[in-house]
Amino acid sequence: MHKIPLQLLQLEEEGFHILVEVTISGVAHNMVVDTGASKTVFDRSTLLQSGIPETSFITSDLLSTGLGTNEMKSETMTLKEFSIQDWICKPTEVAILDLSTINYAYTQMNLPSIIGVLGGDILLNYGGIINYKKRTLTLNRKKRNF
Repeated sequence: MHKIPLQLLQLEEEGFHILVEVTISGVAHNMVVDTGASKTVFDRSTLLQSGIPETSFITSDLLSTGLGTNEMKSETMTLKEFSIQDWICKPTEVAILDLSTINYAYTQMNLPSIIGVLGGDILLNYGGIINYKKRTLTLNRKKRNF
């Protein structure tokens, strides 16, 4: 099991987001941990800037819901690897969306940009446990079989 430090990001008086630092292609990025998100999502433009070719993206017929809309067209890809501290996620299918409006809102609040949202798929498959008091996320090394 891997214990990963979390950062609580104050949004407003009572609101906050949970951030975790992920590494893709050797570059560290912030990612929101969202237990209500069914799928892990990455920002399209940030992935392209990280050197992942657009040909890796597969257009999806499904419209994404959440993130302030239910009409956002999405793409998917199999991300070969990303890491959170010393925890490594082997090939996994992720959603690809344009998160520029979220990053713009973060910029307006003087907050760091994000590369995406760590969703319930990773949390469930790897036995994710969030400890708010210790501000840690615990993930198993191996994917669980259901």
